[in-house]
Amino acid sequence: MTTYPSHEDQLVALKRIEGQVRGVQKMIEEGRYCVDIMTQLASVCGAIASVRDKILEKHLNGCVREALRGKSEKDKQDKIDEVIDVLRKFRNSP
Repeated sequence: MTTYPSHEDQLVALKRIEGQVRGVQKMIEEGRYCVDIMTQLASVCGAIASVRDKILEKHLNGCVREALRGKSEKDKQDKIDEVIDVLRKFRNSP
């Protein structure tokens, strides 16, 4: 059975992001200035990217490292291909 790293430590950040999103909703309901709303949205995107990066770091230091230490060349190549695919997917995302 494969075990995956825990990402429990990211729950605090995700709950903070959830609060930020609620704040943006309130700003819209209140008819706040467009630039202020966009500034808050940029902050939300940055916070989400930070969580994503921390999860990627754990993946590289855990799952990928474990696969590369293994004996199966296929598993090693599969994991390298997976990392390349992930980097391509997220290269241009905020």
